[in-house]
Amino acid sequence: MKLLDATIDKLKSKQNIFLTGGAGVGKTTITREIIEYFEADAKKVAKLASTGMAATLINGQTLHSFFDLGIASSIEDLESKGKYEAKKKIKKIIHAIDLVVIDEISMVSDALFEMILLRLNQSDFKGSLLVVGDFLQLPPVVRGNAEVMFAFESDAWSSFDFETIELTHIYRTDDKHFIELLHNVRYGIINEAIHNQLNEYIRPLANELNEFTFLFGKNNSAALHNKEQLNYIDEDLFVKEVQIIKHVKTVNDNEIDRYMNDARIEKELELKIGAPILFTRNSWNYFNGERGIVVNKDSAYIYIQKADAKIIKLESVAQSKALWKEKIVDGKKEMLEENLFTVYQYPIKLAFAITIHKSQGMSIEDLIIATHEIFAPSQFYVALSRSSNPSRLNLIAPKCQWHELAFVNEKAYKFVQGS
Repeated sequence: MKLLDATIDKLKSKQNIFLTGGAGVGKTTITREIIEYFEADAKKVAKLASTGMAATLINGQTLHSFFDLGIASSIEDLESKGKYEAKKKIKKIIHAIDLVVIDEISMVSDALFEMILLRLNQSDFKGSLLVVGDFLQLPPVVRGNAEVMFAFESDAWSSFDFETIELTHIYRTDDKHFIELLHNVRYGIINEAIHNQLNEYIRPLANELNEFTFLFGKNNSAALHNKEQLNYIDEDLFVKEVQIIKHVKTVNDNEIDRYMNDARIEKELELKIGAPILFTRNSWNYFNGERGIVVNKDSAYIYIQKADAKIIKLESVAQSKALWKEKIVDGKKEMLEENLFTVYQYPIKLAFAITIHKSQGMSIEDLIIATHEIFAPSQFYVALSRSSNPSRLNLIAPKCQWHELAFVNEKAYKFVQGS
């Protein structure tokens, strides 16, 4: 609590903060608490991330959308597309914001970070900036063989004069041996002892694969495994279709589809009695990544039995996409978040398989990692750190050496070591 209060005080005094730490240390939790505090104090908070997936985890929007960057990839690109100067309404919105939160900062490129600074300067931004993430997790997406360039490599980074706050206590598991393993894999340290420890997790797979969640690198692999395993359950298939309400008529269907994919919301959720599921968000009686079994259904609810034998009566949950707009309230102009659309669906996915990318923020107890689909720096660490119960962790034997899987970006490694 002291850390939360201190961070809030610093942000209120206009000190920009870089909140960091490895996986499972509670970065998302403290970020949400900071947002809740500012919003409860009637402050305006822009909740942003570079990808739609990361943005939905904090009920926010993408950086490109908020800062009106279109599809530009750099300041030069903005100039060539005639978008260098921010529109008047964008400047008004940014100027009215008290706190800008950027989550998953590791996925923000140097060029994108420069564009963010440009927009903040153009808008005479007077608030504070909170950037959150771990540069030893997923890096910015680049095309082809282009070099990965991180936000911290931009001139903009030093101009914000961030104070770094590092969280170190891992909440996802209390297995000290495994926590030490995670630390080493995070930094790409694979000596003989770590090599042998990883080998211990290569175990014969259980006959009942439906007790485990496979973690794949590719969407197709996860979708195929889910379909195959669901077919083995000898019960009637039932489908829960998403309900969509458009609050703004001009919203197009592609935008809604993209949002649902990012937010892990199924358009048509295929289920059977007996099917294992993962919850895809947090609530008072379940958490993101927690497992359960569908045990019953009626016209409005499905009934999920969790590992502790408790049964949850689950209804559709509303999730909305909002944008900042200037509105007239009691005769005065105000900047408010306006919902574009709301979708209603059960906050669950089939638990047979999920991609590493879609498992962001999850704590998964019964895990099988398909190591042959790991290809990016820090991807293996992200996958491994989803495990909340190492005794129920299985690694499929890799087709290469562990050190070839557990590699990190050299520039990110040096930055994290020095920060």
